[in-house]
Amino acid sequence: MEKMEVTSLSSRGQIVIPQGVRDKLHLHEGEKFIVIGEQDTIVLKKLEAPSFKGFDQLLQKTRAFAKKKGITSADVDEAIKEVRSR
Repeated sequence: MEKMEVTSLSSRGQIVIPQGVRDKLHLHEGEKFIVIGEQDTIVLKKLEAPSFKGFDQLLQKTRAFAKKKGITSADVDEAIKEVRSR
């Protein structure tokens, strides 16, 4: 069983996550969490940035497609202007 630690709620609704837990979970200042509360239980889930694995490959495929179809940067800019004007 994990070692339990105790913390308390401040008058401003803040809770300190004990240093040992922060170290174990590699938590750092400024990280964001989802908070779920149900009856007498509170769950914090760390929000993680989405993975960009494979993004470079997708970008290369997109550029190759645009080149094959003869789509230019000017075409893209014009399409963006048209959509934004609606």
